[in-house]
Amino acid sequence: MGKVAWGFTASIDGFIAGPDHDMSWLSASEPNAEGTTEDMASKVAVIISGRRGYDAAKAQADERDEMTSEAYGGAWSGTEFILTHRPGELAGDTSVTAMNCTIAEAIDRARTIAGDRDIQIISADIARQALEVDLIDELQVYVAPVFLGDGTRIFDVPGGRRVDWVLEAIDKANPRSFGRTYRPKRASPPAG
Repeated sequence: MGKVAWGFTASIDGFIAGPDHDMSWLSASEPNAEGTTEDMASKVAVIISGRRGYDAAKAQADERDEMTSEAYGGAWSGTEFILTHRPGELAGDTSVTAMNCTIAEAIDRARTIAGDRDIQIISADIARQALEVDLIDELQVYVAPVFLGDGTRIFDVPGGRRVDWVLEAIDKANPRSFGRTYRPKRASPPAG
């Protein structure tokens, strides 16, 4: 069985999108080493994203470049779930599956499609919801050398919530992008 991964590129100051979901800042990222993007994309069967990001991508379609107009710069193919309270509004877009359900229900459905490939969450809010119910198996982080000052924070929980991570791997092929993979530090089950 594949894993549920939350993956993103962030600004140094902790944003995964600029104001109004602007993604033009990704051009400040270091280009990935040859084959990196394709390798990452090949592991993913299902992407789960949110309605705000979907709407922003549609609204900015004419402004986005090759890397930000499609998942993994067009290197990915698979099933994309859009979680929304108004799935009927996306009925005309056959490139996505709009769903009004919990993240746990979406992941269960995604697992039936993904098989031994991964499920990738690309929304900060949806990833936060998945963390609340302990459904994230892996965190994949890249950092672009840019400050944004505002936008969508990586992890935004009013009042705070601590989540500890354990380093699993360092992407040595892309050292300037600070590529890191983590797994959540889960409490050990009680001895018994």
